[in-house]
Amino acid sequence: MNNGSRPEEWRTFCAIELSNEVRERLAEHAQQLRQKNPEASASWSRPENVHLTLKFFGNVPTQDLSKISAAASRAAKEFSLFQIRIGGTGVFPRRSRPQVLWIGVEDASGHLSDLQQRLEEEFASEGFPKDDRGYRPHLTIARLRKPEDARQLAEAHIQTKFSFIEVSVNEFVLFRSELSSKGSRYTPISKHGFSQ
Repeated sequence: MNNGSRPEEWRTFCAIELSNEVRERLAEHAQQLRQKNPEASASWSRPENVHLTLKFFGNVPTQDLSKISAAASRAAKEFSLFQIRIGGTGVFPRRSRPQVLWIGVEDASGHLSDLQQRLEEEFASEGFPKDDRGYRPHLTIARLRKPEDARQLAEAHIQTKFSFIEVSVNEFVLFRSELSSKGSRYTPISKHGFSQ
């Protein structure tokens, strides 16, 4: 761009989309919790927005998006369809001071973790730094605004069973995230299907 203006940037992340069945179950779980704890101040994830994040980039200049897509395609070629299980409940960072309510992701085959590591390597080769925190796959269903009054909600979440659902994974998506007063809006930039 001329006039010395900064290049346009998009807030970007890579994630696995969820089936309607999983989203319906997440919505039911959240609804149950909201009915039991109507006074708890929480920011609830819209079910259609819940996804399994593989890599969060933050703001990326739009001219670099093609590099991310190319790296994602290279990684996808090395994988074939695999299964994960979604279920179980928990909180971050800890039960005594909950800030995030999550539904767990079980990766018995290790393929999800392999995919995430492969993506980190490919993205690093294009100049995007690796995330040094260990990968802890989960689905965020709520962020608690006032952790001190949300303990009851967190306990209800932990006590409410979320039985496991088998999920087949055969692709992932690079998304643009746009924040607004109505919440986040996610738009696919590119889809990357497994080729093996």
